[in-house]
Amino acid sequence: MASGGNGEELTVRNKQVLAKDYITGNPRESDMYLTTTTTKLKLPAEEEEAAVLVKNLYLSCDPYMRGVKNPEPGRPQFFAPNAPIVGYGVGKVVDSRHPEFKAGDLVWGITSWEEYSVIKRTESLFKIHHTDVPLSYYTGILGMPGLTAYVGLYEICKPKAGEKVFISSAFGAVGQLVGQLAKLMGCYVVGSAGSDDKVEILKNKLGFDEAFNYKSHRDLDAALKRYFPQGIDIYFENVGGKMLDAVLLNMRDHGRIAVCGMISQYDLHESEAVRNLMQLVLKRIRMEGFTVLENYHLYSSFLDTVLPYIRLGKIAYVEHIVQGLDNGPAALVDLFTGLNVGKTLLVVAPHDD
Repeated sequence: MASGGNGEELTVRNKQVLAKDYITGNPRESDMYLTTTTTKLKLPAEEEEAAVLVKNLYLSCDPYMRGVKNPEPGRPQFFAPNAPIVGYGVGKVVDSRHPEFKAGDLVWGITSWEEYSVIKRTESLFKIHHTDVPLSYYTGILGMPGLTAYVGLYEICKPKAGEKVFISSAFGAVGQLVGQLAKLMGCYVVGSAGSDDKVEILKNKLGFDEAFNYKSHRDLDAALKRYFPQGIDIYFENVGGKMLDAVLLNMRDHGRIAVCGMISQYDLHESEAVRNLMQLVLKRIRMEGFTVLENYHLYSSFLDTVLPYIRLGKIAYVEHIVQGLDNGPAALVDLFTGLNVGKTLLVVAPHDD
């Protein structure tokens, strides 16, 4: 709905998903509420010079979107009282005061859960130049999760053909790409996931050599020895806790571990102890944590690597698409209970609108 005429600036409805307050841990639907306000389709004169007004087309649901009352410097505050939830998304520029963005540009980056957003921190905003692939991919395989997979695998782990690679939470937006990239580099790849259905997709659609449902294995050490009788060269870590402990026992000498996240630990009052860290010394293992925020400068190299694979059909990608902001809170909550199948994203508006 839009209004305006006789020289007035056009005003449109702006539906939003707001947080009620700061939260800790995983979000609940009761932590969020919907409201509708209005916004002008032109930046006001007093707006910052580098600001960009974006119409959001797709919004991303990601595991890091949890409550952090005192975020680290540079980390977005996803939930703040009576403010739109913050996350990654894909949008179309409506108005801009930034020299690198103009009206009509397609972009991806950090935005807000609403129909229209004014983005002031444009260091996390990227212009989309390649539109021969699905635009929704820029919430996942060609956006932040994809770059995360690339950095952890190529920059930290540096796989060689024939090496043995294990990925925990392999069906997530990051894990499914890590596994396929490792396969394309000639590695043997195994992933863990939280359901038999996800295991089947990893093996039959995404090309993993093997996969297993970690919930069906009480003895993770024995499970890993079954799939890696000669040990693990590379571990892409998304889970932590008991899984990390078991992996450490099965790593080979000079193995590499890229620590992307530890989702099993996020809701614990006290993190689980990791008992096998001495394996890092005995086996001369390199274990390194990283964040995508420090690696945006690698985005063009990442695209050069991944886009050709997508165009040739050598990489598959599974999306869990949810229609509309109204369904956003439930979609985000489902992400933490494992009900999603693939990369979860919200469709806010058709990109040809």
